[in-house]
This record gives sequence, C-alpha cells and structure tokens, in this order.
Amino acid sequence: MSRRVSLPGASELFGGAAPQQTRPEKRTTTSDGPGTVRARTTVVDDRKSSGRIRHDTKITVYVTEEELLGLEQTRLALRAEHGLTADRGRIVREAIDVLLADFVDHGPDSVLVRRLKASE
Repeated sequence: MSRRVSLPGASELFGGAAPQQTRPEKRTTTSDGPGTVRARTTVVDDRKSSGRIRHDTKITVYVTEEELLGLEQTRLALRAEHGLTADRGRIVREAIDVLLADFVDHGPDSVLVRRLKASE
C-alpha cells in the first residue's frame, strides 16, 4: 500500500474554463453635462450576493476589534430579532453586494464614494 498522497492536477483545480460570471453586466453611456459623456458598467437587475454556496476564491481582510464586535453583534441580532441564521462571511458578502450595487446605481453620489472621500 502506497503512503503517497494523490493530489489533484491543474485541470481539476481550475476546471480549464473561464469562471462563470455571476452577475451579468452591460455598458451604458451617461452624460454628466454639456460635452461630457462617460461609460459606466451597470449590473443587470438580478443583483444577489452568492449566499450559501462553496466559494473558490478568498481574500483576507483585517478589521478593528470594534468592527469585528459590530459584525458579531449584527449576526446575533439577525438570529434573535429576525430568526435569520447567517455566518459572518455571509453578512460580509451581502454588505459588499449592497455597497457595490449602490455604487453602480449612484456613482459619485454613492455611499462608498462619500465615505471614502470623507476619510481622506
């Protein structure tokens, strides 16, 4: 009996195909005033976070103790007050989806742009 571990190859890991796009996008052109036209990518109507599925990509985000405490309190409040069970990762994915949708819809007037400008 061989004690050697069998590892998956690149084709098993990466599937050999381009990743599926979870949210279709379309390009639109908007006018900001006389003589200025800009292209903006907008997400088509079915905006949803990925929810409870297996995720193949990962990022590491460092948060303050207060931010982590707020996230955990939100998770517990969702369960206690609304009967919703969600882990911290799911809450973060939902928050990202809402923030990005607001950015796509409102551009320079979005919550993201306003908060980033205020923190400069």
